[in-house]
Amino acid sequence: MFWLIVILIVAVGITLLVMQQNGMLGAGKQRPELPSLKRNVFNLQIGDIVQYLGTDWMVEGSLTYDVDGYTWMEYMLQDGDEIRWLSVEEDDTVEVTFLEPNNQLDVSQNPPQQLNFAGDTYRCVDSGTAKMTRKGTVVRRNAQRCQYFDYESSSDKVLSIEIWDGEMEVTVGERISPRSLTLLPGDGQRVYGD
Repeated sequence: MFWLIVILIVAVGITLLVMQQNGMLGAGKQRPELPSLKRNVFNLQIGDIVQYLGTDWMVEGSLTYDVDGYTWMEYMLQDGDEIRWLSVEEDDTVEVTFLEPNNQLDVSQNPPQQLNFAGDTYRCVDSGTAKMTRKGTVVRRNAQRCQYFDYESSSDKVLSIEIWDGEMEVTVGERISPRSLTLLPGDGQRVYGD
């Protein structure tokens, strides 16, 4: 009889242990869900690394542009003193552009429908006013709204003009394949900011 009780207690203990490991028994507190470490161009976080053309760019900030519910994102990337913008938009297809700030183009507060820059002709394909949501460092882009003018050339080059509280910023770059980027999760901390 003694051995029967011992075998019964061991069997019940093993059964309860197996049920707990398989999630059939509550273990008291639920474990907090960890953020995903898988990165794509839509979920980059501050401190992540974007590898492109042999350079490791740190994500220092992000902007979400909103025009009547249609949104797109721009991530401010930094490597030392160099700054680039990674723009991500989904409109039937995913469009990713890699942009560099440029102060060599002199444009009035009313940008034209077509302009020439560095031997290329660009035509305006979209313009309007966007509301802004920001995280981290975004340089001088601190207004609640901005006017934007998006241009493209016949060779996948792009040019963007944004007006922030009267201050104009021009960026120039090109469309790239998201597959040309290697995205690595970081620690959530800015490297170059305060």
